Amino acid sequence: MSTHTLETVGADIVYDVHGPLPTAGGRPPLFMIGQPMEAAGFRALAAQFPDRTVVTYDPRGIGRSVRKDGRVDHVPAIQAQDVHAVVEVLGAGPVEMFASSGGAVTALALVAAHPGDVVTLVAHEPPLIPVLPDAAAAERARAAVRDAYEAKGFGAGMAAFVAMTSWPGEFTDEYFAQPAADPGLFGMPTEDDGCRDDPLLSDRSWAVSSYRIDATAAAVAPTRIVIAVGVETGDTFTGRTAVATAEVLGQRVSVFPSHHGGFLDGEFGYAGQPEEFARRLREVLNDQE
Repeated sequence: MSTHTLETVGADIVYDVHGPLPTAGGRPPLFMIGQPMEAAGFRALAAQFPDRTVVTYDPRGIGRSVRKDGRVDHVPAIQAQDVHAVVEVLGAGPVEMFASSGGAVTALALVAAHPGDVVTLVAHEPPLIPVLPDAAAAERARAAVRDAYEAKGFGAGMAAFVAMTSWPGEFTDEYFAQPAADPGLFGMPTEDDGCRDDPLLSDRSWAVSSYRIDATAAAVAPTRIVIAVGVETGDTFTGRTAVATAEVLGQRVSVFPSHHGGFLDGEFGYAGQPEEFARRLREVLNDQE
């Protein structure tokens, strides 16, 4: 693996290249992106592709990628420009891409702005609120996570986030009538560390979950777009957004093993099934549907 820094006006973007460039056999690089996850989160999945040149990166303002623009918000269009810049500097032509969660939103913005950058995009569980029939209620639930975080810190905010993302079906009056989630029950800290800059729990990433997909741009792009969902995700928040996003694009969702973090091993919390996940990803990239 080699690590590189791409200096832009707004940020220094750090990315890792696993394997040779030019690639072996002429296959496009496989770019893996997340948001707000760093490149390290793809370690287990990248290891399942020893025959491919895999590229990972840290989004601006996260991990090793230091911002210079004075901003703290996370905007898909800006993140997409960063990914585009990395694709250009790789000099290996259009890439194949696996994009997770908020990274899937960035990837959809990338295809809209730079359709020639990506041959095939597998967008795994993009958390797009506008595609939901209960979008207004989902925004209210998102705001409650932010409010819990602002009031009591990380543990309370994360407990509220888990409660939101594990709720089955639409956000009903029953959901909002629940008592506040207890962080101690989730093994999370109950003490407030005073920080309020978490990109997941604050409102700094609301532009990600509020992003409106450009279905027309997606339809005319040369990129093959596959919207994916974990079989265990069910009808919880990101399962519903994945299915709805696929419908907006006029397709059916592609089912993958495990859950929202199904490509992770035990290093980052709730372990998925990285080997099985990688096998399914290979099938989809090779168009063996």
